[in-house]
Amino acid sequence: MLKARVSHITAVVLAILFAAGCDGPQSTLAPAGDAAFAIAEIWWVMLIGSVILFVLVIGLFAFALLRRGRGPQLTRPFLFIAGGGLLMPTVVLAALLVYGVIASRDVTSTDVEVDRVIAVTGHRWFWEFAYLDDDGAVLRRSRDFVIIPARRMVEFRVTSNDVIHGFWIPRLGGKIDAIPGRINTLRLRANGDGPISGQCAEFCGIDHAHMRFDVRVVDDASFARWIGSGIDDTARAATDD
Repeated sequence: MLKARVSHITAVVLAILFAAGCDGPQSTLAPAGDAAFAIAEIWWVMLIGSVILFVLVIGLFAFALLRRGRGPQLTRPFLFIAGGGLLMPTVVLAALLVYGVIASRDVTSTDVEVDRVIAVTGHRWFWEFAYLDDDGAVLRRSRDFVIIPARRMVEFRVTSNDVIHGFWIPRLGGKIDAIPGRINTLRLRANGDGPISGQCAEFCGIDHAHMRFDVRVVDDASFARWIGSGIDDTARAATDD
């Protein structure tokens, strides 16, 4: 009785912990943008598919163990091995490849027109954001927070001032390296709401864990008003709306 009660409590606690991991400002399973939705969908498809395959393989394994020494042997074991060991993995991996290629369009957004460009520079130990106009001139800067317009495609041009960092906003999309002397581009669009934050995803030194930044999604009017004020926010981590 006591053992059953402990098992039930353990199951409930584990369920709560797993559920808590599906939400939060840095959860990839709480997508708030096109790319993040595509990544989360790929994750769920792979999870469900892997569970189905796991159950199938374990079922076949149990079937083989239970029937050992009982009943007639397989008349064509080669077909059983070829089907389960060659044909099934080939079909599954080919389907996953096709699905991944199709879904990658939503992840990269290379065929979508860019609405805003933000230059990102990783430092030890903070992030600097420069908001550019159509000619590449800097309109405003901020540090350890970035403001982006809702439902607009933003191109982040990412580099580093010292070592390799990893620029990542989990709720909006994938990550990309910030490499000294090189500019890598990442396109993201924020469609959802709620708290969003980013993080350096590449170990860059002793204060790596402190390289976190806030992402604030605002409407077009608020973004234009904020950009128009022209205040330099690189010396502090506070913002004025």
